[in-house]
Amino acid sequence: MTNDELDELAINTIRTLSIDAVQQAKSGHPGTPMALAPLVYWIWNRTLRFDPKDPIWPARDRFVLSNGHACMLLWSVLFLSGTVAVNAEYERLGEPSVTLDAIKHFRQLGSKAPGHPEYHLVSGVESTTGPLGQGIANSVGMAIARKWLGARYNRPDFQIFDYNIYAVCGDGCLMEGVGSEAASLAGHLGLDDLCWIYDNNHISIEGNTNITFTEDVAVRFLAYHWNVLRVGDANDLKRIEDALAVFRATTGRPTLIILDSHIGYGSPNKVDTAAAHGEPLGEDEVKLAKRAYGWPEDAKFLVPDGVREHFDAGIGVRGAEARHRWEKLFAAYREKYPELATEIDQMQRRELPEGWDRNLPSFPADGKGIAGRDASGQVLNVLAQNIPWLLGGAADLGPSTKTPLKFEGAGDFEVATPWGRNFHFGVREHAMASIVNGMSLSKLRAFGSTFFIFSDYARPAIRLSSLMEIPTIMVFSHDAMGDGEDGPTHQPVEQLVSLRAVPGLVVLRPADANEVVEAYRYIMQLRHQPAIIVVSRQALPTFDRGKYASAAGVAQGAYIMADSPDGPPEVILIASGSEVALVVSAHEVLAVQGIRSRVVSMPSWDIFEHQPKSYRDQVLPPEITARLAVEQGSVLGWDRYVGSAGKVIGMETFGASAPLKELQEKFGFEPERVVALAKELLGH
Repeated sequence: MTNDELDELAINTIRTLSIDAVQQAKSGHPGTPMALAPLVYWIWNRTLRFDPKDPIWPARDRFVLSNGHACMLLWSVLFLSGTVAVNAEYERLGEPSVTLDAIKHFRQLGSKAPGHPEYHLVSGVESTTGPLGQGIANSVGMAIARKWLGARYNRPDFQIFDYNIYAVCGDGCLMEGVGSEAASLAGHLGLDDLCWIYDNNHISIEGNTNITFTEDVAVRFLAYHWNVLRVGDANDLKRIEDALAVFRATTGRPTLIILDSHIGYGSPNKVDTAAAHGEPLGEDEVKLAKRAYGWPEDAKFLVPDGVREHFDAGIGVRGAEARHRWEKLFAAYREKYPELATEIDQMQRRELPEGWDRNLPSFPADGKGIAGRDASGQVLNVLAQNIPWLLGGAADLGPSTKTPLKFEGAGDFEVATPWGRNFHFGVREHAMASIVNGMSLSKLRAFGSTFFIFSDYARPAIRLSSLMEIPTIMVFSHDAMGDGEDGPTHQPVEQLVSLRAVPGLVVLRPADANEVVEAYRYIMQLRHQPAIIVVSRQALPTFDRGKYASAAGVAQGAYIMADSPDGPPEVILIASGSEVALVVSAHEVLAVQGIRSRVVSMPSWDIFEHQPKSYRDQVLPPEITARLAVEQGSVLGWDRYVGSAGKVIGMETFGASAPLKELQEKFGFEPERVVALAKELLGH
């Protein structure tokens, strides 16, 4: 066979594997793989700098399938290219990432060919995609990371980080607001290592996009300062090749390729219809489509002789040669720049450099104290000097969240200064969180920041960071009612409990400056979990740790901060954040009145729940049922700690616009109320 004939055979193999997998699963999206098989084939087998034998090679090109419902495209090329599996410890296992058997069990329990791309589950997947717009926003973070890595580590004659990011997307990705936010920032930053290919098929689930989406996409992206190209036929490999070549030659702008395609291509009765989008074709239509491709109509999951060999000769040879060249280059780089090479090694394995926590502040006892956000800013500035790849920024709120890195040489990440450590995301909370995910997927230790109330805008990406098991960091200030005059629109009530509900997400709400230090100490050691730290706007008293327990108890999620010296406690007072000072005050009053109380600071439910039962019972003895929890947030969920006999002082309504002291009085966050309820629990 000629190369052209092998290209066509490989493309139709991708199409028919996709059709057969969806048909057998009785579930899935066949139409887009049928349309985009030529594009994805060309990117993978003729363009991508990717070695299937080492899918985590640091200098590889990235491929993101943002319209993740078309995942059979990805499962097909991962199988055909022979991409190998890698485990959580970054060990190459030698076994295939995706097998033909996995494809035959598409969307079935335990299959390595699930219903959408899953980063932590299948090697070769660069990002978990499915919620539309997330993948392209992640790709902006990847492009930012590539620029930063190149600026820090590349040297003359040593282009260690010099790769491209390709993201395939559809109408839904461009309709979602997060896509617009990310595209706007990418254009501003001139990310010329980024290429989005837009599948312009004019079809969404409800029908032709003329019912909802009639804007001029090309003009929109030109306004974003993108380079815009058009390929009028998704089956024209030469025009696809030419467009990708123009992207690689373009400087100073990201590239959008608008690719006109026919969803369900080859299906005589469902092409260009919504029926080809989200359901199997049906047995009769499958045969007709295969006939159109010149394929055996009754063959299922057919991989003709020569197709896998064609991939071996394409991406297999090209990828291996590129990786071997890079490894040779990196070996020479290591000899000349050993410290930088060590940094790269540590970063790639999500390890921390020696002495990463040196010089962390220790705050003296102070009744007036310091705001949680100010303590957070001090800690971040120390950590970032110790960990060169710790970097991030805020959604236009850096001066308020106190997250700017101010040490000499920190700088701002902009077109002219891609080495900068401070990122200005603009008022784009959703894109910020998604971009931070993309930076983390590139092994940077990235953080984003905004007011806690606006975590709602970032929540979809936060959820995906947990699903992907990547150690992103979100710094949320203005944790409760400390910005009282701004009123209920700015006062988080339900946010704590809603984020605590996300599986695998570590949420920390520290009580004073030293708890802030210990919260960051815990967060920085995470390798496969995202974390959120929620800090106060207002000053919180810094506790005398000679009198009260060490803040190192944060590492257990909850700890006994104060106890009665006269015997076991009669009542347990539990709180997080600013309310810990409140219950400490109540504890002192109760002691004067002869009532033995215990104060438990509980900055993190998630961490506490992962402690041994013996420790949890030590902190909260089951036999002590008189318990009172205090938190300026929803009361939902606190019953697991106070039990049916306990009480909760929390929020059951939204807040109000008033100075903080008046709000505390109105909603009952005062020592007197804590004392009264504690005594009521004891029948006093």
